[in-house]
Amino acid sequence: MSVDVAGRGLRGLRIRGQRGHPEVRAALIRFARWLRRHREFPTLLPVYLIPGEQVRTGEGELCSASFFAPDSKLDAPYARIATGDFPRLRRSWGRDCALAAYLHSLAHELVHYDQWLSSRAPTERGVVLKAKRTVERYAMDVTHP
Repeated sequence: MSVDVAGRGLRGLRIRGQRGHPEVRAALIRFARWLRRHREFPTLLPVYLIPGEQVRTGEGELCSASFFAPDSKLDAPYARIATGDFPRLRRSWGRDCALAAYLHSLAHELVHYDQWLSSRAPTERGVVLKAKRTVERYAMDVTHP
């Protein structure tokens, strides 16, 4: 049974952001549906899709995706993913590889979500490999992202 970490009864993974690139949004919604069938989300994790090519972290750094881990479990975490560079990535890498990059970004932020849930200090150690494995498991179940 899931535990309600934030104390509000809100659980799950939700993709938000009508302004994000529509192809990326559709692929992330399909991935999120698969993720919800294969793992628990004991507290709500909204994922905001940003129309720009980068997001700015709370520390002021620019990156393609970020995770906000609140200090208190009473506050909700969230992730943000920039989708504005999809047309360029699609031209360079092809549709499926470009979309896989966004799936990997979401999987990467989910590893940080898991770190936050377990009250571990956030670290990048092993995050890329765990995210890659998640996307590879998804790839075994679908034909295209």
